[in-house]
Amino acid sequence: MVSVGTCGFSYKDWVGPVYPRGTKPPDMLPLYATIFPVVEIDSSYYGVPPQATVASWARKTPPEFRFTAKLPSTATHVAEPQLGTVHDDVGLFRASFEPLIAGGKFPCALMQFPNSFRPTDATARHLRMLRDALEDVPLVAEFRHREWQTNDTLVLLRQLHVGLVAVDEPQYRSLPRPTTDATSDIAYVRFHGRNYAQWWSGDNVTRYDHLYTAEELGPWADRLVDLAAHQDVKEVLAFFNNHRRGQAARNAQMFESMLATRFPFEAIRKAMRSSDDGRDTPRQLALLDPAGTSDKEGPLTP
Repeated sequence: MVSVGTCGFSYKDWVGPVYPRGTKPPDMLPLYATIFPVVEIDSSYYGVPPQATVASWARKTPPEFRFTAKLPSTATHVAEPQLGTVHDDVGLFRASFEPLIAGGKFPCALMQFPNSFRPTDATARHLRMLRDALEDVPLVAEFRHREWQTNDTLVLLRQLHVGLVAVDEPQYRSLPRPTTDATSDIAYVRFHGRNYAQWWSGDNVTRYDHLYTAEELGPWADRLVDLAAHQDVKEVLAFFNNHRRGQAARNAQMFESMLATRFPFEAIRKAMRSSDDGRDTPRQLALLDPAGTSDKEGPLTP
């Protein structure tokens, strides 16, 4: 199965471009779940959410809707002396997301490491420690330095049953290249945009301020075909992180439309919405202008 979503769902500047005018934060997730079948929770990077909050996410979404979540920074962005030590937040993370894990709504957790995290014996040991601490949770790893793109990394991740995250981002020499390598039964792709000017100096909003064109996404649609065809891969998850002004949602729908020309209909997981007779039916994709859309066009069509 192939699922496409965005990194996060609760943004003020999505009211208008994605959600109807007047939408309040508590209503954003139910609306999002009528558009996409999966979401990546990034707020957990800054702090582990209370279990009650996670349980409310489960209640607000259909049974087949699913979540991934980023491990807190205290687990992945650690100083060299702390490598190999698992922060208490990792245990809190596991307990917090129990409602989604128990409900079959949590395919994996994301470990995103910084550019300074390079392949060494110490970092390999840290990966193993995180794997052991979350032994019953599928994990995927995103590296932000090209030194990890080696056969040794693939061997290590396969030994740990950790999926390798493929990324689209500015192609600076130190950043990972696009890849179709797979190291577990989950293939995971993140789209960060191609904002070269803001990549190193911007914040977590401006760094990812980019609207993809169809020409930029076309090669990635082909790569997803390759990932899905990998003998070990059972599921492909793709998330857009260029969230400013609803660009991620626009591009995710555009990408779904592109995948629909490359995969059988039943291979693409779709958001479900209630039909007039009360049955859940797959949401039909809106047709988007590949060059992008403006706020004047209103919210995306569920």
